[in-house]
Amino acid sequence: MVRPAPTALILRYVLTGAVDDLLLPPVTAPERSDRLWQHTCFEIFIRAASAEPYHEFNFAPSLQWAAYRFEARRSGMSNMDMPPPSIATSLTAEVLELRVALDVAGLPAGKLWSIGLSAVIEEKNSCKSYWALAHPPGEPDFHHPACFAFQLQPAECP
Repeated sequence: MVRPAPTALILRYVLTGAVDDLLLPPVTAPERSDRLWQHTCFEIFIRAASAEPYHEFNFAPSLQWAAYRFEARRSGMSNMDMPPPSIATSLTAEVLELRVALDVAGLPAGKLWSIGLSAVIEEKNSCKSYWALAHPPGEPDFHHPACFAFQLQPAECP
C-alpha cells in the first residue's frame, strides 16, 4: 500500500500458492457491483483514527468493485459517490496479483487512518477462507474494530 498523494491510494494484493485451486469470477467490464464478498475478493476498510464512521472498498479479480460508507459498525451503510478505481490483475500458476489505484478524495484528509486489509478466498471445492491483518475472537468479522490494525499517516503535500 502506498499513499502517494492526499487523494490517492495504491494497493497491491498478492496471493501465492495453488492458484489453480481458486474459484475466480470471470473478468467483466469494470463496474460497481454489490455482494462481491460472497466470492474471491480483496477489501480495504478505512476510518480516521478514533472515529466511528468508516469506508469499505471491495475489489474482485473480475474487475468489479464496490465502495460504501458506514456511520458506525455495520450500520448506516450508503454507497459512496466516487470515481471508479483502476483495477488490474495478473495470474500465473502460483500467483494472483490484484493492483488497485483508488481515488480517496472523499475520505477524511490530513488525518491518521486506521486500516483493515482483508480478503475472501473461494476455492473450487467450495471452501472459503477469510484473511485479515487481525481478527477478533470468533467468526470472521472484517467490520470489527480489531481488524483496523494498520495505521497510515496522512500524505504529505509536495
